[in-house]
Amino acid sequence: MTASLINFATAKRIGFVSTRFHGTDGVTLEAKKWAHVLGSLGHQCFWMAGLLDTPPECSHEVPLAYFNHPRVAALQEKLFGVQTRTRATTDEIHAIKNELKDALGEFITRFRIEVLIPQNILAIPMHVPLGLAFTEVLAETGLPAIAHHHDFAWERERFVVSAVNDYLRAAFPGAQPGVEHVVINSMAQKEMARRCSRSAAIIPNVLDFETPAPGLDDYNRDLRAEIGLAEEDWLILQPTRVVARKGIEHAIELVRRLEDPRAKLVISHPAGDEGNAYIQMLRERITDAKIDVRFIADRVGETRGRTTEGKKIYTLFDVYPHADLVTYPSHYEGFGNAFLEAIYFRKPILVNTYAVYARDLGPLGFKCVEMSQLVTNQTVAQTRQLLTDRALRDDWAATNLQLGLKYFSYSVARRKLAARLANLFGEGI
Repeated sequence: MTASLINFATAKRIGFVSTRFHGTDGVTLEAKKWAHVLGSLGHQCFWMAGLLDTPPECSHEVPLAYFNHPRVAALQEKLFGVQTRTRATTDEIHAIKNELKDALGEFITRFRIEVLIPQNILAIPMHVPLGLAFTEVLAETGLPAIAHHHDFAWERERFVVSAVNDYLRAAFPGAQPGVEHVVINSMAQKEMARRCSRSAAIIPNVLDFETPAPGLDDYNRDLRAEIGLAEEDWLILQPTRVVARKGIEHAIELVRRLEDPRAKLVISHPAGDEGNAYIQMLRERITDAKIDVRFIADRVGETRGRTTEGKKIYTLFDVYPHADLVTYPSHYEGFGNAFLEAIYFRKPILVNTYAVYARDLGPLGFKCVEMSQLVTNQTVAQTRQLLTDRALRDDWAATNLQLGLKYFSYSVARRKLAARLANLFGEGI
């Protein structure tokens, strides 16, 4: 019997659950990749969240499941940064939890769900009632689950002081049987074992390395001109949000020390939700450095289109083909999607050796300009060499692409997800 027939015969109806599946946040992107991979194995995928951009025919939108719902946001304000909670707060947690349990029951019944995939809602307590609701539904239905954990409470300073340690112990990640736990890096795997006495498999973030990256076409060919760059300029791309942990000040320092008028730093994403202090500091650094930096977030969107002024909107995948170098000087990342994207587009990378890179990515043999919190003379010299030596760039790109295909392709996720399902249902899955 062929693999496709086996998959068809054992196809499962799989329900993804989170606070949102909308936009380009990391959880949404990875969940949709998992759904693509599971679909290729013959399974059917369905979606429940507070905010959705998934197909309506397979979606169950529950506004109260969104972490920014007014009731949820007001409640969450009372749960962290303090050590006790009032009886009224406890009652509100359970009131929202019970409403969400009803919604989860409707989702499971409506789509005849056979296995659930909670996406990060049993890891980071952005929505405490949702994590509790999901845990109780597992306990009451006995449904199997593959819990995908992207980042945990202990990885975020804002969750250190808590009035809900009892609930964190119960549901984040909890101890229900019939749950396959999945993390995205080895550090999370070790910490989960140490803190929670729970084993977890590692399924790293992935990209479709089997499919060649898109390149220049009639739509995106004019991007350089549209953002005011000449063909001979070095487009040095910072493909991240403007938040402090991205270390963008290092990219500014690198461009300053290159001392070449061709070097132009292009920042593709807007500021995050962490206030204006960081972007103000960057603007001051840019002024002092006297370098050319382009903030193009108003021209980059999830899909191609037009601004209200009629200007083209490009996707991030329209920007990558134009890049001469990608900077990724983050202080902390749960994994590193922009790192994989740069490899996919065969672009040279400057990377700060953040902990997950140092432990899980660097040892695989990727060829990058590596820095450790400082832009040194060696960093600048290596970068200049890459920008001026096409043969070296091509050699590094070819090596990196093969490593990406080997370790972070859809085939890797397909194999590892099939193993998780086999653990839950048997080897025929």
